[in-house]
Amino acid sequence: MRAKKTLAVLAAAVLGLTAGAVPAAAADYERLLNGTFDSGSADPWWAGSGTTGRVTGGEFCISVPGGTANGYDALSGQNGVPFEAGQPYTLTFDAHATTTQQISAVAGEAVSPYRQISRTDLTVTPSKQHFTVTFTSTLDFPNAGNGQLAFWFGGQAADNTVCLDNISLVGGVVPPGGLPPTSGIRVNQESYVPGLPKRATVISDATSPLTWTLKNSAGTAVATGQTRPRGADAASGEKVHEIDFSAYETQGTGYTLSVGAEASFPFAIAADGLKQLRYDSLAFFYHQRSGIAIDAQYAGAAYARPAGHVNVAPNQGDDRVPCRSDLNCGYTLDVRGGWYDAGDHGKYVVNGGIAAWQLLDEYERALRVGDASARGDGKLAIPERANGVPDILDEARWEVDFLLAMQVPDGKPDAGMVHHKIHDAQWTSLPTRPDQDSQPRRLSPPSTAATLNTAAVAAQASRLWRTLDPAYSAKLLAAGEKAYAAAKANPNKLADPNDGTGGGTYSDSTVTDEFYWAAAELFATTGKSAYRSDVTGSALYRGASFTTHGFDWASTGALGDITLALVPTDLPAADVAAIKTAVTTTADSHLAQLATMGYPAPYRTADGTYEWGSNGLVANNGVVLALAYDFTKQDKYRDGAFAAMDYLLGRNPANYSYISGHGDQAVQNVHHRFWAHQLDASLPTAPPGALSGGPNSGLQDPTAARLLAGCAPQRCFVDDIQAYSVNEVAINWNAALAWLAGWTAEKSPSGADTTAPTAPGTPAVSAVSATGATVTWPAAADPESGVAGYDVVRVSGSARTVLATVTGTTATLTGLTPSTAYTLVVVARNGAGAKSADSPPARFTTPPDTPAGGCAVTYTANTWNGGFTATVNLTNTGTTAWTAWTLKFSFPGNQKVTQGWSATWSQSGADVTAAAMPWNASVAPGRSVAIGFNGSYTGTNANPAAFTVNGKAC
Repeated sequence: MRAKKTLAVLAAAVLGLTAGAVPAAAADYERLLNGTFDSGSADPWWAGSGTTGRVTGGEFCISVPGGTANGYDALSGQNGVPFEAGQPYTLTFDAHATTTQQISAVAGEAVSPYRQISRTDLTVTPSKQHFTVTFTSTLDFPNAGNGQLAFWFGGQAADNTVCLDNISLVGGVVPPGGLPPTSGIRVNQESYVPGLPKRATVISDATSPLTWTLKNSAGTAVATGQTRPRGADAASGEKVHEIDFSAYETQGTGYTLSVGAEASFPFAIAADGLKQLRYDSLAFFYHQRSGIAIDAQYAGAAYARPAGHVNVAPNQGDDRVPCRSDLNCGYTLDVRGGWYDAGDHGKYVVNGGIAAWQLLDEYERALRVGDASARGDGKLAIPERANGVPDILDEARWEVDFLLAMQVPDGKPDAGMVHHKIHDAQWTSLPTRPDQDSQPRRLSPPSTAATLNTAAVAAQASRLWRTLDPAYSAKLLAAGEKAYAAAKANPNKLADPNDGTGGGTYSDSTVTDEFYWAAAELFATTGKSAYRSDVTGSALYRGASFTTHGFDWASTGALGDITLALVPTDLPAADVAAIKTAVTTTADSHLAQLATMGYPAPYRTADGTYEWGSNGLVANNGVVLALAYDFTKQDKYRDGAFAAMDYLLGRNPANYSYISGHGDQAVQNVHHRFWAHQLDASLPTAPPGALSGGPNSGLQDPTAARLLAGCAPQRCFVDDIQAYSVNEVAINWNAALAWLAGWTAEKSPSGADTTAPTAPGTPAVSAVSATGATVTWPAAADPESGVAGYDVVRVSGSARTVLATVTGTTATLTGLTPSTAYTLVVVARNGAGAKSADSPPARFTTPPDTPAGGCAVTYTANTWNGGFTATVNLTNTGTTAWTAWTLKFSFPGNQKVTQGWSATWSQSGADVTAAAMPWNASVAPGRSVAIGFNGSYTGTNANPAAFTVNGKAC
């Protein structure tokens, strides 16, 4: 989803300027995007807080508020501008204003410490002028880095309007765009499964085979062979060879492939990684839940957050959402719950439908032809675990209930139809945590597609809950049948393709496939003849929806066929066989294509380009290959499904694992309003198991357009939070990943290296301080699966405490206790998880503590009747960095902390303690950390009078 970042202020400097002059000789490259505004859009230009900008008459006009003190109090600009130190730049632009005023052209840094390259003050008048500015950069900012060009308009007494046009910045010698240089050998960075094909790709112009070597984690060569030259590869734009090391079967971690001086990222030969991915990919959906606090005990402290859109300020809430103002529907809906669709805060029925269906189908397929035990109760870290219902169904229910809540109430126009979507009235900026979203929420009109999605999923869910919860099953079926009847009465209510303000459109001009899918689900659940007739009378019957392009939210006919192929009905056996044949025929076409590719991916478009969300289609086509194996048990289909997973996990020309947390170069900076560490260091990167949308030749966002111009289809990717057209996440893509990951985990043979590694050598301790030390030791050995890591363990009598876990042979210990004796041993762990005996012990004593310096605390409370939200800022006013911090204070009344964030909060009586999280424990001198909590009280809510940090009064 599209978004802009709110920008920071730059400090002051000087540069040269001439007004009305002819531009200087152009340098090599244009560094700005959309400087002419000819498209009618301002993107990626932004307007700062209190300032508004719009494109009018082909110019970018900024409404400047009067009464500001500084130039940077009202500003606009563009982020991600590359600068190279020592290189000259020429800035040209046209400008005029309603009233004559001074503005400043400023080049520099968009984030703290806001270093500046140059600033020029100039005067704009009601007459348009052309300006030329030249300067030499003193700083380096790479493509999509923190470089910024801004215009300052503040410091004026009265309101004004300033218009800019034809803005150009040329200079520098480094070409724009492209991926960072990485290894020329692309592998599945997670793991290859024993007993299955193991292949990699190496870039080379050589026409003869090259020698490859496989090394274990100790760097010892364990296998070698010759590459297979494949020549030019159209999708990647590269010349490549294939490495096939399938014959090597020893399980372990830390393997690498090398050809000459090139070496791959490390990988494992084991089934464990895919088995963990099965659950990580499903955990994505708990993170995306709306209407519930995301709890640290399930998601981890870094990902915990308050509930979003539950009508707690600044949210306006999803409990009473009206229709868009132009609809006048006369009612509100309580649509709390459901999953946030993607990187924004919208919730969309047509994308929620296929995502929920795919989770439900993963379980139903396992019940029919697979192993459902791995998807049972207690398998996921969610609040509903241990309730007697398989966790995957509990997670799907969170969305299914939302779909039902979007249904038009009885007695209203279009009763039984389902609203297409609900989202913010305007796009929120990056980053915006869900509970901090202040935008009003609005319902878009009902649509036939949304109504049929709800009918299909409700019928499918009714089938699966029939024995788990008969009353809920009946409720689902009633809602599904009502929706289907409403859709048949309103077959042409299509979503408006222009309804894209504040949320995606998800418009679909053809709903024949949704009608077929919904009829198939209702027939499989009820067996009713009316639904049977709608299925068999459809032009899509007997597998016509299966294509090499694949199925997605806009092409859902194949979903109905998958159900009819898996769920017993009274359809003729020949017709069910025809559906299965359509699956295998499509799978055969995928295999034929994979055999021709340097980086095999079951993905195809008519012109060879890659589309928005290509990785989701790769995963769904992997599902088709997996089903072909289920129906035939032919190994070629199984191998094709695993090849799709190889591509997603790193065997691709971008050399990224497109799945966060899985692989040494896995995506981190996906487009998301909370997983936004790239923009705010206090926020996390993507959690393990999130699938990036992947290569997209369209480059529909400014960052991708700036960085990837001219890219080959499979190389149109960058791991940048602003590059939403290639790096967003979405529930439908992750549902496809979860289905495929669950299937590949199920089909991964298990085996174990039962021989433990040798014990590490005697540790040496150095750099001992009051709270830390460095420990180094001679490496252990494990010839079978290699040494995967080491635990540094404190031994105190019979008690053992792991102080650090590392992959190398050095550990930096922190958080030790001053004036304390320590005895340490090191334990090695191999790729199969087996542990070595203890190393010989090492002993040392930490010295006494020395003061860390001063502190300052500010406490601000926003109080309402019976409740309040407190924001607490801790500042290190000393000269020594804090490596950890603990805040303590006492309430003067009967206040209680009910929910906290950005710290581990505890309360005993009136005494409150907040301890640092791992991600905000380190605070440099002069820097601050912000934490907070929600609380309750009776009587008065006076602020605490005194605070301590690490035992020292502030």
